[in-house]
Amino acid sequence: MAKFVTAGEAVRNIPNGATVATSGFVGGIIPEAILKQIQESYLQTKVPRDLTLIFAAGQGDLAEKGLNHLAEEGLLRCIIGGHYNLMPRIGKLISDNKVAAYNFPQGTISQWFREISGRRPGTITKVGLRTFVDPRIEGGKLNEAATSDLVEVIQLNGEEWLWYHPCPIHVAIIRGTTADQDGNITMEEEIGTGEALSIAEAAKASGGIVIAQVKKVAMRGSLDPKQVKIPGVLVDYIVKSEAEDHLMTWDQEFNPAYNGDLRVPVDSLKTLPLNTRKIIARRCAMELIPDAVVNLGIGMPEGVSVVASEEGVDSMVLTTEAGTIGGIPAGGHSFGAATNAHAIIDQPYQFDFYDGGGVDLAILGLAQADERGNINVSKFNGRIAGCGGFINITQNSKKVIYCGTFTAGGLKEVVQDGELVILQEGRNKKFIKNVEQITFSGEYANMVGQPVLYVTERAVFQLSKEGLELIEIAPGIDLEKDVLAHMDFRPIMNSVKSMDYRIFEEGPMGLKLV
Repeated sequence: MAKFVTAGEAVRNIPNGATVATSGFVGGIIPEAILKQIQESYLQTKVPRDLTLIFAAGQGDLAEKGLNHLAEEGLLRCIIGGHYNLMPRIGKLISDNKVAAYNFPQGTISQWFREISGRRPGTITKVGLRTFVDPRIEGGKLNEAATSDLVEVIQLNGEEWLWYHPCPIHVAIIRGTTADQDGNITMEEEIGTGEALSIAEAAKASGGIVIAQVKKVAMRGSLDPKQVKIPGVLVDYIVKSEAEDHLMTWDQEFNPAYNGDLRVPVDSLKTLPLNTRKIIARRCAMELIPDAVVNLGIGMPEGVSVVASEEGVDSMVLTTEAGTIGGIPAGGHSFGAATNAHAIIDQPYQFDFYDGGGVDLAILGLAQADERGNINVSKFNGRIAGCGGFINITQNSKKVIYCGTFTAGGLKEVVQDGELVILQEGRNKKFIKNVEQITFSGEYANMVGQPVLYVTERAVFQLSKEGLELIEIAPGIDLEKDVLAHMDFRPIMNSVKSMDYRIFEEGPMGLKLV
């Protein structure tokens, strides 16, 4: 039977040198009270120390919260994570070579927990082939301290696969909403269930312990068994937290529209002004198909849903890596939640859906592209952002669109009389000879026959067998001066057409899905 203890008492059960797995997604489902206590204990007593930390989604607030609490030199020995951008303190340890660090696909890590829980031989998948995760390129290693090989290329029935080696989980640190006196835990006021169950089962299969943070305690036998997400037989220690350490997201103490308690009316999205963002969103929206299952990235891709609303296209189903299907995904520090979701499933199963080709169209940001069609979103000038769920999504979607401005840094443009006018060119090129890190492999996309578009406000490219091919330019744009002069390579050019004139006009385009 699980013991109800203080955070301090729970942390004293974490042995030095343990491998620790944590649940969480940005600011949701994060056991903040326990993470804070680990930091406090280490600063006061230097224990626990030399931990190996494993996590799937990014868990932080770009400042001090979440896994940033664990960024004390000596507390961690090794880190295996999916996304690092939200944890600048962790990033500093990595760049200073104070810990051995690895970056693997977020979905693959969440599935990895599930494989460990069944004592299976790790995760075998094609996710990561030909990217920086492939051991023939970087093996997911982020710094010189990372010397162990944790992923291997294997052959099965004449096909290449990546084998992510298993490892024991000594301590699982998870979060739920309510625990009864037997330790059964529900998650009714969380943004979802994440990978909490898989982490807990992995720890028990490894002979480890499970520490759970909750905000409510219920009488024995009072919980609806259908609502119990973590059975008490899996839980060793339960910590009842203060409200300040149990926010639903970093931005919301509790929002009933995020967990399905309340369906709220959604006002029509305001239309975008006719600017660079709308041009890009319109061109992307032209690739939508009826009833498409879509994954939209944060930032520029979010404009696609606004354009779709303006055009009366309401049949697409939006999804997030956290497990939401349908509804309107939240942004910022609430990313991972969705208003009026149709369904919310465990994160490992969401990535099974993604890996199995369930997404019809992925529309994601364009940071760096090269002549082979490779994309980098994970490492810039040595700074580690991490791949997150990007590799799972892009490698397996039926079609992928990368979108963003053609250059960056001070770019100013306007639309005049149906033409794009560049007032000030951006300082930084996005189309370069070789990307710093391969987060998406054009070579692999060609191997599997995946269609890929690269959409900017002035030029549209597609992936061909020979590399990046220019297929469209905006009206008013000079091919040599405004496009080719700002690329580090010359793209393939067979038949370059003008982008649809409707993209550059006021009012709805009259978009029809086919």
